[in-house]
Amino acid sequence: MDTLKTNVLYYGDNLEILRKYIPDNCIDLIYLDPPFNSKKDYNILFKENGGVESEAQIKAFTDTWHWTQAAENTYHDIVTNGPLKVGQLIGALHDAIGQNDVMAYLVMMTARLTELYRVLKPTGSLYLHCDPTASHYIKLALDQIFDPAHFRNEIVWRRTNRKSLAFTRFASNHDIILRYSKSDKWIWNQQYLQHDPEYVRKFYRHIEPETGRRYRLADLTNPNKNRPNLTYEFLGVTRVWRWTRERMQQAYENGLIVQSKPGKVPALKRYLDEQEGNLIDDIWEDVPPIQAQASERLGYETQKPLALLERIIKASSNEGDIVLDPFCGCGTALVAAQKLNRRWIGIDITHLAITLMRNRLRDSFPGTQFEVIGEPVDLASAKALARQDRYQFQWWALGLIKARPLGEKKKGADKGIDGVIQFIDDPSGKPKRAVVQVKSGHVGVNAVRELKAVAAHDALGIFITLEPPTGPMQTEAVSAGFYHSPGWNKDYPKIQILTIEELLHGKAVDMPPQTQTSVTFAKAPKVSKKEGEQLSIEQ
Repeated sequence: MDTLKTNVLYYGDNLEILRKYIPDNCIDLIYLDPPFNSKKDYNILFKENGGVESEAQIKAFTDTWHWTQAAENTYHDIVTNGPLKVGQLIGALHDAIGQNDVMAYLVMMTARLTELYRVLKPTGSLYLHCDPTASHYIKLALDQIFDPAHFRNEIVWRRTNRKSLAFTRFASNHDIILRYSKSDKWIWNQQYLQHDPEYVRKFYRHIEPETGRRYRLADLTNPNKNRPNLTYEFLGVTRVWRWTRERMQQAYENGLIVQSKPGKVPALKRYLDEQEGNLIDDIWEDVPPIQAQASERLGYETQKPLALLERIIKASSNEGDIVLDPFCGCGTALVAAQKLNRRWIGIDITHLAITLMRNRLRDSFPGTQFEVIGEPVDLASAKALARQDRYQFQWWALGLIKARPLGEKKKGADKGIDGVIQFIDDPSGKPKRAVVQVKSGHVGVNAVRELKAVAAHDALGIFITLEPPTGPMQTEAVSAGFYHSPGWNKDYPKIQILTIEELLHGKAVDMPPQTQTSVTFAKAPKVSKKEGEQLSIEQ
């Protein structure tokens, strides 16, 4: 196994990636937000111009696990080769639950949690984000893998605003985050909430004129009245004091002790900005869900707030530590880790998610350097991906030109279009489209004619092909003429054919510049890397 790489995105099955690339005892913090067993299909929703959700939805993963041969094989591997206690648990659950979707989900998760335990440092922690439909099953597996004594918290996070749609039960508005340590010694940085404003107004009534600092007056007398060595006169008042005379005098000279008038008992200034705040407990209601118009919202249905991941990363890691997210989706954990000066590793099984994360990291941290491993790097590996999974190949190819996929089920005039690039190039601000087709097999002139017809009412038509285009295809593309850009006063070929090999060597779509005009993807805001802020996003 090579030396561990950090600040890297891996494409592939996280079970295989963990076994191939991640050595034992090297990760400081693991956060995972795996698909829940809630019978729901989660989709990545990309936004059209103006923030309107597109009707086209891309299925990033299906949140339903079925008992297939792969589940059977994984079950057999856990029972025969896994840790004894884990195998016994899964065997017992298999007998009790049977070969169904719930059991398939538990088998899939148990195999991965066993690997995550292996790669975690002895001082490391794991946070598993799930919902109440799965948390009790997953906790059984975690107890056997990590040891029940290493269970630290069941955190309840209010993930939605209160709903009024539940007429026959209490509304379901929370997620569960299970926290485990690998050993009896783990990294921990206590987290605090800011003081309630009403509490501040009531108890920190005084404001220092010179500095504007708020403070309250605290008692300096000693509750133990039998302390002769601490009994003395200070500022004309004799009491049993908390401190020695020397310390009292020093604090007075430093301006920390005040006496409202002669004869009054002196009191100590306690500044608000020196108080740590209220301890954060295991009920998290202060981190709101991402609202519809929030600047950090990317349109990913299961996207978690950046503040939520910042809290977890601050609590259980230090600067320079390594954070791993094996189901990284749209990459919130990676963005939080980058912001807080941690190293990170992200894994996802779809090229669509990798493209989304790549764009988000570049938007959030312009100039940041990271590596993507597992994507095709040459024509041979591109052909291998096409043979393995046509949709993954399609999503990867669209990512090469920063096009948004339209999904498996396209409607109306968009039938025959695999993706789009939206841009604005005239004063009206109306978005225009370059529509994209991706072909991984044999191609001919009819495919170009089809694209010409589909793209008739759009600015451009882009044809991406794995195989070299024929002469008649190129002739047909040229015959489509040009699109004239009013904003740039320039002509661009109406139909363009790009091969995968050309794209891998840096060729790009010939179209109006996209630096400022692209509205294809929801653009992630720049993130300020300032320590001590709960959430810092530049508009």
